[in-house]
Parts: sequence; C-alpha cells; structure tokens
Amino acid sequence: MGYSRVGFTITGVDIKTQKHYPFEFVQGDALEYLAEHGHEFDVIHASPPCQGYSIMRNLPWLRHKEYPLLIQPMRVLLEASGREWVIENVMGARLPAGWLCGSMFGLPFFRHRYFESSRLLLMPAHQKHQNTILRGRMLGHRAATIVHNGAQRVGANVGHAAGVGEARAAMGLDYMTREELTQAIPPAYTEYIGRQLMVQLVVDKASTSG
Repeated sequence: MGYSRVGFTITGVDIKTQKHYPFEFVQGDALEYLAEHGHEFDVIHASPPCQGYSIMRNLPWLRHKEYPLLIQPMRVLLEASGREWVIENVMGARLPAGWLCGSMFGLPFFRHRYFESSRLLLMPAHQKHQNTILRGRMLGHRAATIVHNGAQRVGANVGHAAGVGEARAAMGLDYMTREELTQAIPPAYTEYIGRQLMVQLVVDKASTSG
C-alpha cells in the first residue's frame, strides 16, 4: 500500500491465497516467480517468511519447529534480476541495513523491521522510546496498551490484543483481518522507502535519456 501511494503499480505474489489483497495478485512460489519475471519490474520488494528469524522461535513450544530460511536465496535472485530491490524482515534477521519503527512516524506501536536494499536508503533517527507498555500477566495484555504522555493508546501489538478496528486505524490498513494485520508492516514504512526509490528511478531515467 505504501508503494502504491507514491505512484508504483503493484503486483503481489504469495504461495497462499490473499483474498483481501487490493492490487493485482499472482498465487505462486515467490522464488520461482522472481526467477522468471523479476526483470519485468522496476523495483522488487521481498518479505521472506520471518518465523525462522524471529526471537519468538525461542519460546518452548516453538523451539523445535523448523522454518524455511529464505532471505539468502531470495537475495541471490534479486541481485540476478538486475532491478532495484528491497528485503524486509524482523529484527532477528539482522539484515545489513537500516530499520524502521512505528515511533518514527508517530504511530502508536513499535513494530521494528529491518530493510535491506540495492540502493542506499536513508533512515530517520530513532529516538528513545517514551512509551511505557503496561504490565500484565499475559504477553498479549502487556502489548495491548501503551501509555504516552499520560494518555493510553491501544496499538502496541496491533494484531493480537487490540480490537480489530483500533488495529486497522493504527496500521492504516482498513481492509485487513486481524490475522493479516499480525503479518503486515505499516504502509508508512514502505511509503517512506518508496519515495526514495521513486526519486532514484526518476534521476536514473533522466540521466540515461540525457
């Protein structure tokens, strides 16, 4: 959604059906599609499954589960495409690049995400978190509400504990289900990155034509 807001035409690819996806959608293996069609696009944004990189995999009931680690094979195909690209993933992936936080955009949650790109991306300064996540016995409760300047704001964990309406408003995604929101990143992130990429593409085109 963020890329669309800055003028990109979007085609999404996922191995699972995404019935609420608002743009052109292709159901299929993203790695296979990238290998065959990557050269047809100006920019490719990849979000490989994050479970294998997440710190949540250290939870006792997840510790023995195996998840695909697809960042490296995805990176190889992206570089081979000859196009500009972005890889997004959770902090546990430790991508060699910058990261974004909801607080950088005035959003009522953190949701830190790494972004690696074929181009240099400038990232906003990350100020110390001034929000306090309330105490609670359950992780969902602790993440449900944050206190900022004395006022409670729901959204620190926009997918699980917050009401779906509040979560949609916090994320800026009014068409997603609760489960979809847990897997999403805010459009503010990709809009910020997309603006930089769009400028670079326009400059490249001007220099080539000139």
